[in-house]
Amino acid sequence: MAMTPEKKVKRTVAKQLDDLGCYYFYPATGGYGRSGVPDIVGCFEGKFFGLECKAGDNKPTVLQEKNLYHILVNGGISEVVNEQNMHYVEQILRGEYERQTDEAGAKFSEAVKERL
Repeated sequence: MAMTPEKKVKRTVAKQLDDLGCYYFYPATGGYGRSGVPDIVGCFEGKFFGLECKAGDNKPTVLQEKNLYHILVNGGISEVVNEQNMHYVEQILRGEYERQTDEAGAKFSEAVKERL
């Protein structure tokens, strides 16, 4: 079976997390799980993180954005990881990665905050 583009992003991210010695896992969202939780959650140097992996033009859902926002405002690290930034996981976790948010993305994030 061929690997999906999103799976390639997840695999690239996981390799870097392994290299950094991070504790992480892929949370189950079905059944008793919680919807909207990022694809990968974990801890790096005492800091909680949530990474939502996307491929192509796919964007996070409002529920996924809400969860990423709550992680961020509670002192954690949250990011949408795609083909453009999937090789910068260490910089993301260290707070050294400068987000390349377009105007539509900024408006979307503001709309999420308004719904909270």
